[in-house]
Amino acid sequence: MTTLRIKGGKLYDPANRIDGEVRDLYVRDGRIVAPDPNARITREIDATGMVVMAGGIDMHTHIGGGKVNLARMLLPEDHRAGNARAADAIGASAPDFADALASCGTCTPGTLATGYRYVEMGYTSAFEPAMAAHNARHAHMEMGDVPILDHGAYVMLGNDDVFLSMLAEGEEFARIRDYVGWSLNAHKAMGVKVVNPGGISAFKFNQRKLDVDEEHAHYRITPRNVVHTLARAIQELGVAHPLHIHGSNLGVPGNIASTLATIEALEGLPAHLTHIQFHSYTKDGPKKFGSGAAQLIEMLKRHPAVSIDVGQIMFGQTVTASGDTMRQFANAGVAHPRKWVGADLECDAGCGVVPFKYREQSYVNALQWAIGLEIFLTMDDPWRVVLTTDHPNGAPFTSYPHLIRLLMDRSFRDEQIARLGADAADGLALKSIAREFTLYDIAVMTRAGPAKLLGLTDRGQLGEGAAADIAIYRDDANREAMFTSPAWVLKDGAVVAQDGRIVAAPTGGVHFVEPEFDAGIESYLGKYARFRSTGLNHATIGRDELCACGNGGSLLPHACKVAS
Repeated sequence: MTTLRIKGGKLYDPANRIDGEVRDLYVRDGRIVAPDPNARITREIDATGMVVMAGGIDMHTHIGGGKVNLARMLLPEDHRAGNARAADAIGASAPDFADALASCGTCTPGTLATGYRYVEMGYTSAFEPAMAAHNARHAHMEMGDVPILDHGAYVMLGNDDVFLSMLAEGEEFARIRDYVGWSLNAHKAMGVKVVNPGGISAFKFNQRKLDVDEEHAHYRITPRNVVHTLARAIQELGVAHPLHIHGSNLGVPGNIASTLATIEALEGLPAHLTHIQFHSYTKDGPKKFGSGAAQLIEMLKRHPAVSIDVGQIMFGQTVTASGDTMRQFANAGVAHPRKWVGADLECDAGCGVVPFKYREQSYVNALQWAIGLEIFLTMDDPWRVVLTTDHPNGAPFTSYPHLIRLLMDRSFRDEQIARLGADAADGLALKSIAREFTLYDIAVMTRAGPAKLLGLTDRGQLGEGAAADIAIYRDDANREAMFTSPAWVLKDGAVVAQDGRIVAAPTGGVHFVEPEFDAGIESYLGKYARFRSTGLNHATIGRDELCACGNGGSLLPHACKVAS
């Protein structure tokens, strides 16, 4: 049997408690295997002195669906600039891989560039966190056009008329749970996302805010009802990834109170709070805007079943793309450039796209930057905090190497603090935080942790039987340079990038769950069919169709484990 050997690398594999040990890795048929003295070594990669990790996993990045395309269309200047840069690069040095077709954009790259840029950094999986149910086919097709990366998506519930009507009418919980199970199956999702619970719908009834215990003007339910019901349904269906929550009052000063109330609403149920930096603000300070990071961390210590990703902002131009129409409408006045898009998505969800530029000299932006880093650096359990920028809302995903250096290098972090406006920099708690993350910490937050939270038992690790998704980095004291351009990246055992250049572009697979549910829910849902432009008989995406949407990539279904 033919075998690839990766020789002499320093392995960082938290899932198997390996912290910088020098070991050889053996790969056969796309999987990591035990050493075999009789195996024929057909290729060897000398990783002596290099850092070896599993392929990176981004569990929250907007890479597919209608809002992403709107974001791309709203910033044609970004794509023109990216195209010019690509042309210059090609003119300077022709690419080794002829099929690395032109695809551009920095804030929201095209599908091809999305796959290439992720893989060039050592990432091999990415998950779209906001798939509208009626838009699921489009989202799967767009993710299927992203080369190399395995992918999946979370279907949005909690603002759709079906769910809110069931909740308002006092429908029995078992039927609501079956609806959630049907939704996951029908739309081939990896999990469920709730965005501004009930708030997107409330906006359509002319409400401009909806706090955790505030009633929806039409349905008379509260976000507390929505969050607890969905979290319970996900747990009882046995879905590995807990409810993915975009909380109430995103970006609003004082919203830390809403965040803490949301955690309390869970009543001990598992959940994942996303882009938590945008939900951790107080009204403290001379400008009535301050950090709620300490309150958040204290609450998380008391609720060990809750995990977070940060949604770190980085300075520069980006575009915010969200299902949270209520908050995007409120933010439209600060768009940069001065243009934005808002949309209603049938009776399903919403969409708002607002370009934005984060500035170092802005008091609010500087504090947002510091709050995100403060959350990272004061969270004592790296397994419960995931490294994200909520691409593209906080920053493009291509800024991850810079973010990693900020977390690993205090002196570099202090240099960046010195560049902030004096009024923001003076009172920052971040200044006094000495912690520097280790390579093991980074491997947890970008590999092993996301895999565990998603239930990807054979990803995010380097143990025997795991998929051979592997990133090999030169050990550079400048961690930004190190994580920008790995020496080698392997996907399912095949080299796909070398020294920051794509050398092969296989089709990635699609992750999804198939929880059990009472099929009788479909006849019950018939009464809501009038609210959809697509009939229920066309709502379900079959496996064959999913394979076609994914450009023929592997189907990666995950079993659900219902507690006995």
